[in-house]
Amino acid sequence: MIRTPPSAQPSRDLRRDLYAAAAAVLLVTVSVAAGRHIEDTRRTLFVDWPPLLASWAPHLGPGTPAAVLVAVATVAQGPALAARLPWRALLPAAWGTAMAWIFSLALIDGWDRGIARRLTTRHEYLQVIDRFHDIPAALRGFTGHILLDSPDNWPAHVAGHPPAAPLTFVLLDRIGLGGGGWAGVWCITVGATACVAVLVTIRALADETLARRSAPFLVLAPAAVWMGTSADTYFAAVAAWAVALLALAVTRGSLGWAGASGLLFGLTCYLSYGLTLVALIAAAVLVLGRRGIRERPALPVPWLAGLAVVPVAFTIAGFDWWEAYRLLVTRYGQGAGGIRPYGYWVWANLACTVLVTGLATAAGLRRTADALVRRRTGPRAGVRLAFLVSAALLALLVADLSGMSKAETERIWLPFALWLLPACAFLTRPRAWLTAQALLALLLNHLLITGW
Repeated sequence: MIRTPPSAQPSRDLRRDLYAAAAAVLLVTVSVAAGRHIEDTRRTLFVDWPPLLASWAPHLGPGTPAAVLVAVATVAQGPALAARLPWRALLPAAWGTAMAWIFSLALIDGWDRGIARRLTTRHEYLQVIDRFHDIPAALRGFTGHILLDSPDNWPAHVAGHPPAAPLTFVLLDRIGLGGGGWAGVWCITVGATACVAVLVTIRALADETLARRSAPFLVLAPAAVWMGTSADTYFAAVAAWAVALLALAVTRGSLGWAGASGLLFGLTCYLSYGLTLVALIAAAVLVLGRRGIRERPALPVPWLAGLAVVPVAFTIAGFDWWEAYRLLVTRYGQGAGGIRPYGYWVWANLACTVLVTGLATAAGLRRTADALVRRRTGPRAGVRLAFLVSAALLALLVADLSGMSKAETERIWLPFALWLLPACAFLTRPRAWLTAQALLALLLNHLLITGW
């Protein structure tokens, strides 16, 4: 039997990482070529630059110098700082750097087009602020405006989400933070905390070393191109904190964290129907934290109590979640969703995910699979992280196969994509992979105008 010398193992692993990255590049290339052909000949994709909802428009902007500076600084110093900063300093540093990265990328398109106008277009939530002057009445009649042929039908994004989504911006308006600028700042500021929630979760369920290795990749994610500015960024943060608080609850035996986690899970389901799939990530947390649940059997009680709060409140107010979702499925078929070909998007959506998470994540997922295969002999913390990442990947694949996510998944799947990024903690040569991540984001934001 021929054994591989230990010195050859890193080289072989790196070569396999590059193969995974090359396969990801090939997937994107084929999706662009096939998508261009389908759109040119059949006009059924309803996107200008398949597989992304974007337009080719090379440009520079006021955010360009800042974005380059953040990228260079994070690549050069990010791994070292993440390794040596005190944990309590690392979390706000990650949040602040993530905000700087998202804001600077958004400002490449300028303040108006990049931030202030994003949530005011005809499909967006700010179009309906005036229709919520009587909130109880708006909630009672919400389902009556979902279908495309209903009177005063809701804009696409409002019809496609439960009312907690538009209600967020209604409440911001009520406290004096009205308009697209404040809405954009809200989404970016809150959304950037998602990376902190993921770090907290990894530390609680795996170990602090892996969390620290994940930090630069969570901060410098290509996903930031779509995190500024999209309401899905805000949804992603709420979902991420629901998972993080659950992880703290099961590892610390905290009834308070369990109740808070349940409350956020309930809110998550009333921000987006598709985020019910976050339950798969939550299930992974429960599996990894099962010892804590055995030691504190009362933990599910406050979690379930918290989970009930938002659904009960909206139900009492007159909103029927199940009826609304049934109508949404019909509405989806009435619009572009009913025309876009499933046979293309079921795999082209995965190409979108490559562009959102980067080539480093493709290589990291290869190592994730390897960690699961070698789970009996590999480090325990690595196996636990691999299990968590795999749960997020499963949630994303279920969303893909459902057929309710044909196109625009670069935005819609942000809440799942963020949980794939920690796979990069398994990689060697982090600066090289971070450089690839940064270059991808900078190229996308300078060559394309993204929109929805």
